[in-house]
Amino acid sequence: MDLLSAVSSIGLPDWYIGAGFVRNLVWDHIHEFSHTPLNDVDVIYFSQATIDEKAVLEQLLISHPTVNWQLKNQARMHIRNGDQPYRNSMHAMEYWPEIETAIGVRLSSNSKLLFASPFDIPSIFDGYITHNKNREKSIFLKRIDDKNWLKLWPKLRVKL
Repeated sequence: MDLLSAVSSIGLPDWYIGAGFVRNLVWDHIHEFSHTPLNDVDVIYFSQATIDEKAVLEQLLISHPTVNWQLKNQARMHIRNGDQPYRNSMHAMEYWPEIETAIGVRLSSNSKLLFASPFDIPSIFDGYITHNKNREKSIFLKRIDDKNWLKLWPKLRVKL
């Protein structure tokens, strides 16, 4: 909640903390693990206007200096990924390599958790890692291997 509050206080447009921040908590729950450390905390937002990302990262580091914050404007990520322009953060998540990674959370104006995903994702609670057909299968398989997900969470099942 502290990390969500920190990002919320900045006022980024169409923002979420996503990917492993949510996914790993669910997989830890399935495996009855207390908390697998995060390599980073992925903050996404969507803005056609230029935002001083260096200043945003500085603010986040002031509040949580030990967190490896990753800040990505989804309005530009289509260029790196070779996709058509994304319309918003939710649309950008449609192109993330795994269905279960394509989930984000943010705080509402009254501090309630708001979860978002472009997919129907009960599979995350069933212990699957599912290939997103919008991304190359080789990218998906490489990520599973590089991130050691099947070693860290041995009950997971790969769904191609």
